[in-house]
Amino acid sequence: MKVTILASGSAGNCIHLQSDTVGVLIDAGVPKTKIEKRMIEASINPASDIQAIFITHAHGDHIKGLSLANKWHIPVYATSGEWHGISGVNDELRQTLGTLHGRYETIVLGGLHIYPFKIHHDAYEPVGYAVEDDNGDRACIVFDTGHIDQDMLQMMEGSIYIVEANYDEDMLENGPYADYLKARIMSDDRGHLSNEQTAAALAKLVKGKGERIYLTHLSSNNNMPALAEGTVRRALRQKGFEAGKHYHLEVV
Repeated sequence: MKVTILASGSAGNCIHLQSDTVGVLIDAGVPKTKIEKRMIEASINPASDIQAIFITHAHGDHIKGLSLANKWHIPVYATSGEWHGISGVNDELRQTLGTLHGRYETIVLGGLHIYPFKIHHDAYEPVGYAVEDDNGDRACIVFDTGHIDQDMLQMMEGSIYIVEANYDEDMLENGPYADYLKARIMSDDRGHLSNEQTAAALAKLVKGKGERIYLTHLSSNNNMPALAEGTVRRALRQKGFEAGKHYHLEVV
């Protein structure tokens, strides 16, 4: 599975996943023209390489560029709750993720299977996604979430990890944000993942079989790439894994 990070961070998030025959976007959080420009630079054709857009939640840095769907007639999938926060998508393109026995139903698009799962953030009904292709690659995408629970860990197991490392605890605690905002960011139920939380989860998930890790959604005010990368490397080193040999790590 080919992964292209079209945008990542506080200003917006957008990921393209491509199997042999099917491509999808996870979120569209920067303006449409920027997404199109970055797709052109990455040799992604919006007319043929995007069969659907999957939304994690309806905050602006994840849906800002959804007018892309109307222009290119791309179906948009979101939970029933998150549709309450999304406007401007043509009715015929709106697809609601269904549930069965308390779990989200699998979406099958050609050779891709998309598995939504519950996460923890201050949105209506936010989700992460696991995306599996016919070659056995399984990518998990976890953006804004206050913590990673056992159910999430089970859904996240795979070979590609695209996961938030939003803030460094010391930078946040000693930074200029108001106390209420610091508390929101650090909240288990409403917040974001710290470098330490992300590292702890990856230490449970990574088996040293060449997994690809993308650290995403770093705060521009409360984190630095070197801090996020170093925290994850230390956690995986304690498991006996070395970057470049047992896994591959990129901060985006």
